[in-house]
Amino acid sequence: MQKWADYLISAVKTVTGSSTVEALEVHSDFGSMVCETAVVKRDDVIANLRRGVTYSTVFKTAMGKWRKGDDVHLVTINGKDYLRTNNELVPRDQFDEVPEL
Repeated sequence: MQKWADYLISAVKTVTGSSTVEALEVHSDFGSMVCETAVVKRDDVIANLRRGVTYSTVFKTAMGKWRKGDDVHLVTINGKDYLRTNNELVPRDQFDEVPEL
């Protein structure tokens, strides 16, 4: 199996009443397996994206296998960074269909 990204995001924790992500459940992608689960802060993911580290969303199927979702992008609007699975210039974090932690 080909590696999808450096890290895979399976869940997000948003600030109550907001679309702002504060933490993400992240797994290492070793190509042949998805493992090493950790919960990381939003700022750490942003810093990694700036350094060229890649992220993608990932979902577990009913059969227990992982399915690749969308690549995660860093979008900066008016000096503020947002994490999105699309490149739209909308000032909010966006992770459609990714479950809440």
